[in-house]
Amino acid sequence: MYRSFFKRLFDCLIATIVFIIVFPFFAVITILLFIVNRGKPFFFQERPGKGERIFKVIKFKTMTDEMDGGGKLLPDNLRMTPIGQFVRKTSLDEIPQLLNVIIGEMSLIGPRPLLVSYLPLYNETQKLRHQIRPGITGWAQVNGRNAISWEQKFEYDVWYVNNYSFLLDFKIGILTILKILKSEGINAGESVTMQEFSGCD
Repeated sequence: MYRSFFKRLFDCLIATIVFIIVFPFFAVITILLFIVNRGKPFFFQERPGKGERIFKVIKFKTMTDEMDGGGKLLPDNLRMTPIGQFVRKTSLDEIPQLLNVIIGEMSLIGPRPLLVSYLPLYNETQKLRHQIRPGITGWAQVNGRNAISWEQKFEYDVWYVNNYSFLLDFKIGILTILKILKSEGINAGESVTMQEFSGCD
């Protein structure tokens, strides 16, 4: 019953309530990022959701679009603004995804939606992560986030797909809050973002 009905109901209710509560922060961050990112406070990117259906994920834009002399984007750490670094460190950049949850493209908890370009690289087991809606947070995120390997991350994702329940989602929610407070696992080594997935042997 939880999988077929209550998970989606809880997603809608909780996401709506949380968005209303954090809306003042949402508005202030939007204004600040609008200024530092030259009119672009949000980051939109196509991601595969349930059944590999493509949707546009919404996040706060934490990096500028500055390029070098050859027209190539500068490294992540050089494009990260002070406000962007704060927003990313506190995971506030995920707030806009509450809108993805409310309209049914995402869940609060599930495998994170990754790049569309990764779809041909998954093996048959890894593809199982797309049997359910992707989440803002998930089992992989509370077990290392960007600090673990892609192989470990996919193992956690598939395990979640096969085992999720109300109690597991509740546990992940609590652990996520603790992770945010401790700012654990946000960066992968010296990089601002996780290295791109290139397939598994």
